[in-house]
Amino acid sequence: MAPKRPKGAGAFPKPVESPAPSRPDPSELYAALDLGTNSCRMLIAQPKGNQFHVVDSFSKSVQLGAGLEKSGRLSRSSMNRTISALRVCQQKIRRHDVRRMRLVATEACRRAHNSREFIRQVKRETGLTLEIIQPEEEARLAVISCAPLVSTKTEQLLVVDIGGGSTELVWIDLSAVPSFERPRAIMRLHAGFHTKDSPFPAARVVDWISVPLGVATLRDQFSDVESDSARYALMSWYFEENLAEFAPYKDEQAREGFQIVGTSGTVTTVAASHLGLKRYDRTKVDGLRMTSDQIEKVISGYLRLGPEGRRADPRIGQDRQALIMSGAAILQALLRCWPTDRLSVADRGLREGLLYAQMSADGVLEDGSF
Repeated sequence: MAPKRPKGAGAFPKPVESPAPSRPDPSELYAALDLGTNSCRMLIAQPKGNQFHVVDSFSKSVQLGAGLEKSGRLSRSSMNRTISALRVCQQKIRRHDVRRMRLVATEACRRAHNSREFIRQVKRETGLTLEIIQPEEEARLAVISCAPLVSTKTEQLLVVDIGGGSTELVWIDLSAVPSFERPRAIMRLHAGFHTKDSPFPAARVVDWISVPLGVATLRDQFSDVESDSARYALMSWYFEENLAEFAPYKDEQAREGFQIVGTSGTVTTVAASHLGLKRYDRTKVDGLRMTSDQIEKVISGYLRLGPEGRRADPRIGQDRQALIMSGAAILQALLRCWPTDRLSVADRGLREGLLYAQMSADGVLEDGSF
C-alpha cells in the first residue's frame, strides 16, 4: 500500500497542550513517566487526530543520581525525594483513572548497584511499577518525539538528547525517503531502529551512541575544578573525547541537507535566554532554530555572569542553574564537531516518545501506521 502524504507542509503539528474541553473517558487516557538522573516527569494525555491532548502533567527535580558518581549507589535521601514525587504521579494517575501507562527509569537506575531494591521500594510505597529501559530504547523514543520538527529538506539528521546521566545521539540517513515523507519515516522508528519488511520508505539509522555523561554526571566529573571558565572548557573537551568512536567522525559530511535537533532542559534554557523570555513559553521555544553564533553568544553570557549571576538569572531558573554549564559544554562540543551552524530546539523528549509509541501500537492515532 502506498504511503499517504501528510496534510499541510509535510510535517506533523505540535502536540495539543490545552486540556480537553470535557472530562475524558479514562479508557482513552495514556500516561508516560520518565524518571531520569535529575528529574521526574509525567504526562497524561488522550489521542486527538495524529497528536494528543495533554490532560495533566508533572515535573520535579529530584536529583536521584546525587552522589551516584562516587558511591555507585542511589542514596537514601535521593530515593526518598524521588518516592515523594512519584506519590504525586500516582495520585494523578488514580484521579484520572488511567489504565494504559508506561513508567520508565533511565541512566541513574541503569548504573546504580541498588536500583532493583529501589524499584521494589517504589512498588511497595506507591504501587507504581517502574521499568528500567536500555539506552537504545531511550534514544529511539527521543527520536520519534522529535519527528514533527524534522524538515522535509533534511537528508542527514542528528537527534541529540542531553539527559542528567547520559547523552543519546542518533544519526539518521533520510536521503532515500521522499521529502514529504521524511517526518513520518522518523515516526515509524517507534517499532525499532532496524525494522525490516516495511512497505514504507525507511529512515536508515547509520549509527547511535549513548554517552554516560549528562548534565549531572559531567558536572560531577569536574566538581573539584575551581575556575568556572576552566571547568567549562575541560567539560567540553572531555565530552568531545568520549565521542571519538561515533561513526560520523570517520567521514566529512556535507552541510547541505544536514539538521541537528536537540532535546533537553539545556537546549530549551539556552533558547529561552536567546529570546530574552522573562517567563518560559513553550510555544516560542519548541521548534525554534538557533545559529551556532547565537548559541555561542548565550553561553558566553552565562560565563560572564559566573556562578552567582547564573543563580540569580530568572531565565535559567533554580532547578537548572547548577547544571546549565555542563549542558552548555556538551552542546558546544557537538556544534564544534558537526557540519551545521544551526540547531533545532525541541521541548519534547522521552515522555512524548512513550505516548506516541503506546498510541501507535494501539492504532488510536489517525494514520496510526505512520
